[in-house]
This record gives sequence, C-alpha cells and structure tokens, in this order.
Amino acid sequence: MSTMTAERATWAKTRLGWLFEPISDRGHADAMVLSVYRDHGVVPKESRTDNFNRTPENLSNYQLVEPGDLVVNRMKAWQGSLGISEYRGIVSPDYEVLRPTYADYDRRFLHSLLRSRAVIDQYVLRSTGIRPSQWRLYWEDMKTIEISVPSGAQQRAIADYLDRETARIDTLIEEQQRLIEMLRERRQAVVDAAFAGLDEARVQLRRYIKFLTSGSRGWGDYYADEGERFLRIGNLSRTNLSIRGEIQFVDLPTDVTEGSRTVLQAGDLLFSITAYLGSVAVVDGDWVGSYVSQHVALCRLDPERVSSRFIGWFMLTTSGQDQLNEGAAGGAKLQLALDDVKGLRVPTAPIADQRRIAERLDEQTATIDTLIDESERFIELARERRAALITAAVTGQIDVWDMA
Repeated sequence: MSTMTAERATWAKTRLGWLFEPISDRGHADAMVLSVYRDHGVVPKESRTDNFNRTPENLSNYQLVEPGDLVVNRMKAWQGSLGISEYRGIVSPDYEVLRPTYADYDRRFLHSLLRSRAVIDQYVLRSTGIRPSQWRLYWEDMKTIEISVPSGAQQRAIADYLDRETARIDTLIEEQQRLIEMLRERRQAVVDAAFAGLDEARVQLRRYIKFLTSGSRGWGDYYADEGERFLRIGNLSRTNLSIRGEIQFVDLPTDVTEGSRTVLQAGDLLFSITAYLGSVAVVDGDWVGSYVSQHVALCRLDPERVSSRFIGWFMLTTSGQDQLNEGAAGGAKLQLALDDVKGLRVPTAPIADQRRIAERLDEQTATIDTLIDESERFIELARERRAALITAAVTGQIDVWDMA
C-alpha cells in the first residue's frame, strides 16, 4: 500500500451534521458587517466595491459570526458561496451560521474542503427550488452530506501545501490581470488617438440620420428555440463594434407586424439606451434581418455621407463615452432618449478618410483583443487548475508529505 493510500485510509468519514451545529446569536448591531462571496468566502462587506446590496439601517436581526464559524449563503451555496470565517462580525439573517463542534481542525483545510468541487456538487443535489435562481440549501439537507476528514496534523500539512501552491497560481493570475488592464488602456489610447488629429468642427448626428427608432415591447412572448435572431442590450459591447453574446431567437405569428420597422440592415448603428449606457455596435453578418429590443436604439445613417463604423468607433472614444453618459437622464434609472442620440456631436471628415480610420481601428484593436483573449483564457485555465488542485488535496488524492 502506498503512503498516500495508507494515509487516506485513516481519514475519518463523518457528516457535516456531526461537525457543525447551527447558531443564531442576534443583537450585535455594532459589530462589523460581513458578506459571503463565491470567489472569496467570508469577508468584510466594506472591503468589496462590487457589493451593491444595501445594508439595512436596523441590524438587530443580523447574526453574530465568530472566527472559525461556517457561514452559508443558502441561496447561492450551490455556486460555492460559503466559507469558514476569519473575522468576528455579523451577517444577514438569510445566511446559515454554523459553529464547529470539535477543536482539532484547521480552519484553512475545512474552508478549502467545503468549497471544493466534490462537496459543492453535493450542495447542488440537496438544494431545493423550481429553478436555479430560486434554489436554497437548508441545514436539514446540508447536514447529511458525508465527507472524509484526516487528523489535525494532516489537515495542517494539506493547508500549508495549498497555501504555497495556490499563492503561486494566484500570482500568475494577478500578472495576467495586470497585463489585461494594460492592454485595455492601450486599446483605449489607440481609439482616442485615431480621432485626435481631426481638426474639423463636430456636428450633431441628426445631420446624417435617415431613420432612428427603438424596438417595440412584448418580445418575451415570442421567444423560441429557433426562428429569427433577436438582439438584446447584452449583445452590445463597450470595447468594439462587434455584436456578441448569447443568441436569442423569436418566432413571430404572421399577424404580428409591429417588429417589422426594427428589422436590422447591414451598417445599422446600435446604441444601448437604458442599462449599459455607452455600449454600441454596427450590424453585419448573420445579424442582418434580426429584430431589436426596446432597450436599443437603431440608428440608420446616410452611407454616402458618413461611415457607421467611423461614428461607432468615435462613440467608443473617451469623448464619445462621456457624451453617452452625460446625456443620460431619468433619476435612478438612467436612459437615453432618441433626441439625445440625435444630439450627439460627432467629428467630420471626407468619407474616404472615415473608412480608412475605421478600417485601421478594426485591425489595430483586433490585434489587441487577441492578446486579451489569450490572457483571459490563461486565467480561466489557471483557475480551473487551482480548483482541481484544491479538490485533489482535500480529498487525499495528493500525497502532500512528499511535497513539503
């Protein structure tokens, strides 16, 4: 029997219900507010800038968490939103707070084990609800999950090994993220520079518009697995003029003609006019003949006088993005009116120069985007490697003693 097999045989099989017990200690409103993330575990809520959930004024019902407690987001446990806390603080009453019932454990090991792919799969199986967005994992179901736990010394050895190895992977990921940020800054500089030399006065876009509209409502009634393409706001980008993302189809009855006015033609310029302000695209390829949602403005320009790609690229400059965001109105729900689109001020140039600028930007940004895609793919593979390494270590598939 190998060393690893012998060690694995000594791991004790147990259930989560024997390792943890639910705790509900409330009335600590002055404590630090904590939150749970899929990628980070339990962290102070104020440490994250991407948490848009408002903290209520009355925190008396929030639950106390001590270092070493397991905190579970019931609604997102199936995604891995849980973790062993390193902090003392309070969390939402919607979370499950569980306290370990035994002392000889390593927080780092349990944190990694309970967030590993093998155990998350068990959360998925035990979550209840009609659809994933409504799934919840309750302690009565969670506590039946069976895991294997090594001795305290083995836990510490595995945790030390994972600290070393994941730190190396995290460093590589951070380097690639910095590279991506630099490439994005470079791309923005290239787009801005392409228009910096135009001395011509800017004019309102209305001078070049032949047709301007937004999509009609009620398209959800016609969603289908096949039919005509339906362009939604998420298909527009803030980085280039390509239409991207998931393709939604619609199947219109013969007596429904309202959408005919928004059938897309090659060269149509598209603007997001509700959420994701600043996103633009130019129609080509398979998207010709598609329909468009009410959240998108369809702007058909005079091709003899202006290039839609030239205008599209200008709207992706810093100046163009500022206009799109400054033109938004509507209080909490920012949006652009069609008159705002007409009033956008754009540069002028001979049509041949416009096409040359647009073609050059197509080529230059495509090269940069290829480098960004390669870095993003590297990060994806690194994260997959990291997750696989953690799962292998905490389930005894790696002999960490020989790697110390």
